[in-house]
Amino acid sequence: MTIRLPIDVATRVSAELSNILEKFVNDPDREEYPTLDEVRAMVEDEDVGATELGLLHPQEKTSVLSELDGLIEEFGGEVLASDFVISKASEGLSRIIETAMSDLNMHRRPTLDMVREAMADGLTTQLVGDGTLDPDEEGTLLAEIDNLIEHFGADAMAEDFVRFE
Repeated sequence: MTIRLPIDVATRVSAELSNILEKFVNDPDREEYPTLDEVRAMVEDEDVGATELGLLHPQEKTSVLSELDGLIEEFGGEVLASDFVISKASEGLSRIIETAMSDLNMHRRPTLDMVREAMADGLTTQLVGDGTLDPDEEGTLLAEIDNLIEHFGADAMAEDFVRFE
């Protein structure tokens, strides 16, 4: 049985480990998200480490395994690895979130659900019309926010997912 954490633990994970976890979580050959124990075993396995992780340097592998051991000790090995992936919105969705955050009609900080509602009410189309967003992105942005809502909940603060690059 896998366990889902009620807190945002991804903020406590290094970017390097988050990227590695994301590779395993997004593996199209897996039917379920891996647990921390499963990811640790895959990182430790030389064959998987070489193909999936792009030949980690031995020192990097040691630090990744050490970080995984700390997470397993603190949260348990049966916790889903996906909970430790740092999630950020794409550039297009970040622009939508920033626009929603600056909307004076919103009486409080927007949640993912509020942003999705604004998108369905025409915010995305407006930004495409203004030239802020590429028309080709419009179809994928709704699916992207639906994914975020599914994973983090409708009440998650949208600003937490803005990508700053």
